[in-house]
Amino acid sequence: MPAQPVAPSERSMNAANDPTPFVITAAFVVAALIFPVVAAMSLLRRVPQSAESDPLEPPRVLPPPLPFGKVSVGLCQPLDLLPVALIFSAFSFLVISSLASPPSLDRELAASDLVMNIGFQIFIAATVLGYMTRRAAVVDWLGLRWTAWPKVFVIAPASVFTMWLVFGVLQACGYMQWMESLGAETIQESVKLLQTTEDPMVLWLMGLAAVLVAPLCEELLFRGFLYPVAKKFTGPWLAACSTALFFAAAHGNLSALLPLFLFGLLLVWIYERTGSLWAPIAVHFCFNSATVTVQMAARYFNIPLDAAP
Repeated sequence: MPAQPVAPSERSMNAANDPTPFVITAAFVVAALIFPVVAAMSLLRRVPQSAESDPLEPPRVLPPPLPFGKVSVGLCQPLDLLPVALIFSAFSFLVISSLASPPSLDRELAASDLVMNIGFQIFIAATVLGYMTRRAAVVDWLGLRWTAWPKVFVIAPASVFTMWLVFGVLQACGYMQWMESLGAETIQESVKLLQTTEDPMVLWLMGLAAVLVAPLCEELLFRGFLYPVAKKFTGPWLAACSTALFFAAAHGNLSALLPLFLFGLLLVWIYERTGSLWAPIAVHFCFNSATVTVQMAARYFNIPLDAAP
């Protein structure tokens, strides 16, 4: 059966004990601080060449590069740190402010919230697209001339299966019970709407946002833009961690923070392995589509589902 809305008294009690606002805020802060701190550390870590060293040998920089990697940082410039800061600030402000005053579950408000969310994602993605395409064509910047694109029919299902396996392991280890004991919400608002809303417009908007808007806009933003800039100035390892943490925190749910962080790392790894944004887009599309399909099947066929990220 679909999950029932929480009673007002229970909701207020959970909200009072919920550590979500604090942890999500801390996650944003950590993800943001990685950029200036590590950029400064990388300068200090450069080992100066001695008189006896080979003049043709470049300075050593830690941490070492990935043993693989096809995501180019050639287009990234120091000026890109300004839009990165603006994007961090915009997402942080919106998510933290929404956690401070949770939106009503009223159907009309839910529909308007979804429209605003979709519009915001499209606006940010379009702005980044316009900003970067002044330097290079989109197909070159994002590696869209990917001749091995049929591999997504293997990569995407395998990635979804891997993430479901991770969710199963977390569930078996008592992760959700731990989240409940902390007072955190174990179901994302988007999933809750899929389970409870009776408004067909909300269902259509949720399907549009999850299946089309999120895979395209979020991958363009997080993997296509933020990750290469972070990789340019902090190195691939911390770039992957910072952008994955930012990606997870931007969803505003404490229970989903760890699973989405791991999902973000997986998407970065796939992007580096393939060199094409088509691959993480396909994985994100497949993952969200599977989630929506499962929730709709559970809703209309009265299949009980345990709380999941």
